[in-house]
Amino acid sequence: MLTTNDILKKVRELEIKSKKITTHLFTGEYHSAFKGKGMSFREVREYSAGDDVRFIDWNVSARFSAPFTKLFEEERELTVMLLVDTSTSNLFGTIGRRKKDLITEMGAVITFSAVSNNDKVGVIFFSDRIEKYIPPKKGRAHALYIVRELLTIEPHAKGTNLDEAIKYFNNTTSQKSIAFLLSDFLDAGYEDDLKIIGKKHDVIGLKVYDRMDMQLPDAGLLQLEDAETGKVSWIDTSNELVRHNYQQHFFSQSEATKKYFRKAGADLLHIRTDEDYVKILQQFFHKRK
Repeated sequence: MLTTNDILKKVRELEIKSKKITTHLFTGEYHSAFKGKGMSFREVREYSAGDDVRFIDWNVSARFSAPFTKLFEEERELTVMLLVDTSTSNLFGTIGRRKKDLITEMGAVITFSAVSNNDKVGVIFFSDRIEKYIPPKKGRAHALYIVRELLTIEPHAKGTNLDEAIKYFNNTTSQKSIAFLLSDFLDAGYEDDLKIIGKKHDVIGLKVYDRMDMQLPDAGLLQLEDAETGKVSWIDTSNELVRHNYQQHFFSQSEATKKYFRKAGADLLHIRTDEDYVKILQQFFHKRK
């Protein structure tokens, strides 16, 4: 159990790490990847050669007997929502870190990227029910609160219901937002509602997985427990067919998730617990520019 001092120390560590990543790696990347609502009028100034003639303000020009042009700026303010899977399957991890640790770090980095761009950020924590809702706000204090919740939230249920989370997001968020779904996506039956939010919002899935989610080691007879249902079973990992079927199940599940996101017009990134998530996010942001 983490003490208050442990939590404060971890929040501070994540803030320092996130700010370092945001400053050195995402400079301009996050800003360019996600566009604002459009352009808003800022001021007028005297026309100079090369300015777009379409933006000449004829009323001001007539008043001063000289050509004046309108200046516009990008309307930046965005709302970022994190949909964070807190189900117990995310406590799994065999190399590097647990899936939950990866989700927490990525959530912190996205949160600090958003607030450093003066965007609002909020969170929906979910298992097979809505665990907690943090309405979107701006500012460092709010970002620190989110990071503290990412680190310490204890779900009331073990299972996963992505559809419940997506519906809740759709019902609570009226304006167009950027929605990051952070999960291992060990669930099905959410494709219809994913399509609904995909039409209205900018949706990005971050699928986290462990190497052992994909591949069993050749380690003889193993007792496995399903983290969400508690069901225990024995499997012979030295049997090649068993290992092959296990891997195929992972691939078919991953393909189904890809298909759901593709049909919803949404993006999906696969990130393994021992991979450099910073590089993957950076490439993604860069590609979107």
